[in-house]
Amino acid sequence: MGLHDEAKLDRKFMEFAKLMNVHLNHFPKHEKYGLALQIRQAAYETYGFIVECQKRYYKKTTLANLDIRHEQLRMFVRLAHALGYFEFKDGKRVERSPVASGEHRYLALSRLIDDLGRMIGGWIVAERQLDKREAS
Repeated sequence: MGLHDEAKLDRKFMEFAKLMNVHLNHFPKHEKYGLALQIRQAAYETYGFIVECQKRYYKKTTLANLDIRHEQLRMFVRLAHALGYFEFKDGKRVERSPVASGEHRYLALSRLIDDLGRMIGGWIVAERQLDKREAS
């Protein structure tokens, strides 16, 4: 992964983190220290692994940890959607509206998570190819 690709990954994560925090602030009050906290921690740890991978010379293990934590983040967000937490505003469930429905919020976050996953997957593939070239 080149320097420019790393910058793109960093920008994509920042975009995701901003949107994630807005949506998590609307989760039900009883989930403030539950699932919302788990999602935040998974996101921030994912970002930590991104930075760590950018700095390490040997990235294989750290990339594997990044990939795992990213998948955990995806599952936590999916669970929050299944529990209906994206349908809350200021801690209270709101009636569905076509513009600001929970489905729309979930899909917006999910798309960003998918984009991050594609970028991480590309990074893993690039590192494997680099390892093969160095081994030859």
